[in-house]
Amino acid sequence: MVDSEEKFDGILLALAQQHPDGIIELLDTFFNFLARKTDFYTGAPPEVGEKMVLEKFKKYQKVAYAEDEKKKAEREEQERRKEERRKKKEMEEREAANQPKIKELTDEEADALEKKLAAKSEKSPVQSPKEEEKAQEKSEKKGEEEEDEDNKGKIKPNAGNGCDLENYRWTQTLQEVEVVIPLNLKVKSRDVVVEYGRKTIKAGLRNATPILQGELYNEIKVEECNWYLDNGSAIVLSLEKINKMEWWGRLVLSDPEINTQKVAPEPSKLGDLDGETRGMVEKMMYDQRQKEMGKPTSDEQKKQEVLKKFMEQHPEMDFSKCKFN
Repeated sequence: MVDSEEKFDGILLALAQQHPDGIIELLDTFFNFLARKTDFYTGAPPEVGEKMVLEKFKKYQKVAYAEDEKKKAEREEQERRKEERRKKKEMEEREAANQPKIKELTDEEADALEKKLAAKSEKSPVQSPKEEEKAQEKSEKKGEEEEDEDNKGKIKPNAGNGCDLENYRWTQTLQEVEVVIPLNLKVKSRDVVVEYGRKTIKAGLRNATPILQGELYNEIKVEECNWYLDNGSAIVLSLEKINKMEWWGRLVLSDPEINTQKVAPEPSKLGDLDGETRGMVEKMMYDQRQKEMGKPTSDEQKKQEVLKKFMEQHPEMDFSKCKFN
């Protein structure tokens, strides 16, 4: 039944596209055709033709209202899921903010970190400011040369860290990808076909060659993806990445590749990090500031507190001749 109803959609959409003044002009053409090429008006009493037109009008008026209600419900569901994701993100940020500002490293982690810093210090001899500046310029120049060689032929990303292509454009953050597919005419949501797979995508107009189709650069969360029709003239897709720690080099594998080294991400904040990573970073930052001011680090403070408590619990012992490192 659906195929029978839609088999003329391509022809009718093409016809509608040739009527810039819209529905009124299209109806005028249709009834003009009936008057000139058929006996619609003269083959039966006047009230019969009028009754037929009104019956069909009312029939599909109900269909249109039902479709509109369905679309409204879908939009509300999308907004609800979007609000749930926003609240979930806020909750995660609050939980991260409530994590301890200082996270103690294990003895093994502390030893490994000290060795790494010591090795780095030994390999980096003291340089004068001019020598440091020259070394930095040399390093940057070398990096640019290597980058140009590795990324030769790749496209510079657009302002949204994606790419503007002939039939669509896409942008991205580390969390999601947004795709905008402009259309040359206004359509209804029922004229649009969008299919998601874990690593595939297809989008376009019904009974027409897909505008976007292919294997995605990486996997997406199908259940979190959605789409909507923007003002009837553009399909907008929202794809949530599974791997939120990488920039996509292309949308589908058949697209030209962008130079991800030219991506300009939003400034990172400590609040964007997970609780464990944030705690370790804050501890290292705190310890560094303490060392610069000649004050004890968090580990040293903890040892001093333990020793102080021990001394208070054993006033009978003489600690005056003890040396504490």
